[in-house]
Amino acid sequence: MAASMRNLFSQCSRFQSAIARNNYWSKASLSTFYRSQQRIGTAEQDDATSQSSSEITDSLKDPDYFKVKDLVSLQDLFDARVHLGHKDGLINPHMKKYIFGIRQNQCIIDLDQTAGLLKEALNFTAHVAHRGGIILFINRMPQFTFQMEQLAKDCGEYAHTRLWQGGCFTNAPIQYGPGTRLPDLLVFFHTLTNTFTEHLAVTDAAKMNIPTVGVVDTNCNPNLITYPIPGNDDSPSAMELYCRLFKTAVLKGKAKRNDTDV
Repeated sequence: MAASMRNLFSQCSRFQSAIARNNYWSKASLSTFYRSQQRIGTAEQDDATSQSSSEITDSLKDPDYFKVKDLVSLQDLFDARVHLGHKDGLINPHMKKYIFGIRQNQCIIDLDQTAGLLKEALNFTAHVAHRGGIILFINRMPQFTFQMEQLAKDCGEYAHTRLWQGGCFTNAPIQYGPGTRLPDLLVFFHTLTNTFTEHLAVTDAAKMNIPTVGVVDTNCNPNLITYPIPGNDDSPSAMELYCRLFKTAVLKGKAKRNDTDV
């Protein structure tokens, strides 16, 4: 009887040992599985991050990644009357470096400088659109209100053509609530509200470190504009050219982004 009991206890102990070993290996295998899954997830995330960063790096390495420099020529600027400035009595001292000369009391803008600066501005705008940035087109001249709003609609962006309310950027959390996202780029087709008064959005953007692109005529101050474009800002032909160029630049940037997402 005692011998049979000892055999039974020994079998039970061996069975418990077997269960313990199985539990140990099952826990070890589960922990190994979890660690492997974590490594796979981390590797996939690293691959996605490196891929996106490499795409951004590639776009920044190419000086004309979006091929915007072929959109406009010197002849196009001349035909659109971009070179025609204001009367010489309205010259802003900061615009003298962009003036080619004066003919019959009218300032003539140097289109060689305009062409280079315009292409830089278009390239920067395409980069902002490529990264999903918010672009706000601004123009205070009533005759171009519909044109600006139609441009923003065609690009899937935003436009502001009415009276600017002070503090839209600097006091945005109070006026619109916390977490309000400000634009990533402001594009001014006219940086003045009248002949001499500068648009309030120019200084507000400078205070909030928002980059700006702006068409500056001979009576404007280009100092607070990140990418100034010296040129005629009140001619219908020039405005039509600007709208077409910036629309194409924004759509090119978004098309590149859609291609990389696919």
